[in-house]
Amino acid sequence: MTVEIGVEEIEDIALGATVLGTGGGGDPHVGKLVAKQAIEEFGPVELVHPDELSDDAFVVPTAQMGAPTVSVEKLPSGQEAVDSLERIERELDQEVDATMPIECGGINSTFPFAVAARRGLPVVDADGMGRAFPELHHETFNIYGVSGTPAAVSDERGNTCLIETEDNEQLEWLARGVTVRMGGVAYVSDYPMTGTQVKDTAIPGTMTLARNLGRELRVAEDDAMDAIRDVTRSSIYGEAQSLFEGKIVDVQRRTEHGFVFGHVDVDGLGRDEGSSMRIEFQNENLGAQVDGEYVATVPDLITVLDRETGGPIPTESLRYGARVRVLGIKTPEIMRTPAALDVWGPHSFGLETTYKPLEG
Repeated sequence: MTVEIGVEEIEDIALGATVLGTGGGGDPHVGKLVAKQAIEEFGPVELVHPDELSDDAFVVPTAQMGAPTVSVEKLPSGQEAVDSLERIERELDQEVDATMPIECGGINSTFPFAVAARRGLPVVDADGMGRAFPELHHETFNIYGVSGTPAAVSDERGNTCLIETEDNEQLEWLARGVTVRMGGVAYVSDYPMTGTQVKDTAIPGTMTLARNLGRELRVAEDDAMDAIRDVTRSSIYGEAQSLFEGKIVDVQRRTEHGFVFGHVDVDGLGRDEGSSMRIEFQNENLGAQVDGEYVATVPDLITVLDRETGGPIPTESLRYGARVRVLGIKTPEIMRTPAALDVWGPHSFGLETTYKPLEG
């Protein structure tokens, strides 16, 4: 069913997508501001379920790529991704019917709404990751046979680069290099596809899930964890579960090759007193160890919440001394197939463990 997304819904999507984004996907506040400004200027956006698309609909996802810490310093206008989308239209001589997120997290859940508002397009209620991941081939679109190119990468100065590659890993490699040259953050349109391909390869309903999570967190009077459990329980994901509670005692970050790498160390509080957790990240949270043993890894979701307010904390906002709760959420089955784990399982990120799926 088509629904209308206005300013209030963008607030909820931004908050809920920060839970689903596992710490990454770009700064949610930036994406929210850009989307709200576009909706206030051009009007609300239709959110359509993949099943509502015609089989021959032309859909082009839009996103920001690069280091999240850089995106906070180089604020976008919202036109950047429109430029890349229109470059794809010119290349394929076909007008876009809808846009959609490539991932469910941070700026990249709300930024397509800015593009849609500016172009008068609907947004598809789906994405290609079901969370956030750091690289362009980390997509269900890629895993299940959609070509990522032609793709276009644009910056805030009006520069646009068109990319054609033989495979989607080369798309990531080349687009990342262009993004670094553009100052560490850029705006991409890729994986042009038909309505049939969206239905076959995308993870459906993720924008609605983000909106529902954000709305319940916003009105929660008691434990935010209970609100997240209630929403995830009835989703295609698994029910959220608490993995650890404690105080951040160390954060290490470095920006390299267009990514933010690092880890955060948490000393246990309450029931976890006497234990410690380390979370490793590459833009997004990848693995969580308690006392040296992994308790959750990609592709399952690892999200850090403020222990007092319940608000989700992106990786770039993790700070020494913060009291946090770490939660895990089981991913949909489309993200757990052998083909999917070959692309985004623990070994693909250098984690020295086998995938131990969360249940919920």
